[in-house]
Amino acid sequence: MANDYSSSVSDIARRIRELRGICDYTLDEMAQECDVPPGVYLSYESGEVDIPISFLLRLTERFHVDMTEMVTGETPRLSVYSVTRAGKGYETERREHYIYRNLAFNFLHRKVEPLHVVVKVGVNHDLVQSAHEGHEFDYVLSGSLRLRIDDKDVTLRPGDSVYYDSAHPHALQAVGGEDVNMLAIVIP
Repeated sequence: MANDYSSSVSDIARRIRELRGICDYTLDEMAQECDVPPGVYLSYESGEVDIPISFLLRLTERFHVDMTEMVTGETPRLSVYSVTRAGKGYETERREHYIYRNLAFNFLHRKVEPLHVVVKVGVNHDLVQSAHEGHEFDYVLSGSLRLRIDDKDVTLRPGDSVYYDSAHPHALQAVGGEDVNMLAIVIP
């Protein structure tokens, strides 16, 4: 990872198991609370597969746990302001085609999740879609981005932005031969 703030899928999975234990839920009850089939939930909790950000948002919202705490194991401490220097922030390479860097990971009680996202070129050919509660604002900094929402495609270039209801299935793909750098503001 590019900085001191990183976590593996197995670390996040362990924290999800711990949360279930704290809540004294069975696996089936937790899966129902998170609105996923028990087998899918078990694959996330076991760390066998990448855990989508949409699942983590749903989990943290339902159980009133801070996203930073779930992903890093650390409690955010700042409440007046938080500066994130260039190239810093909490970075997670969660899927082969996206790298997320949370730009306000240390701010307590965030109302949004501001993320620097790198969409890698040459992957996500099938445009695997995900959905999560809330809204999302994406602003392209560099590269060309293909965004699919439901069955509609739009191409965004540097300076372009889009705001959408993220409950609709969506996927991102770098097009044009270079990685895409973008700012994503996820509003739970």
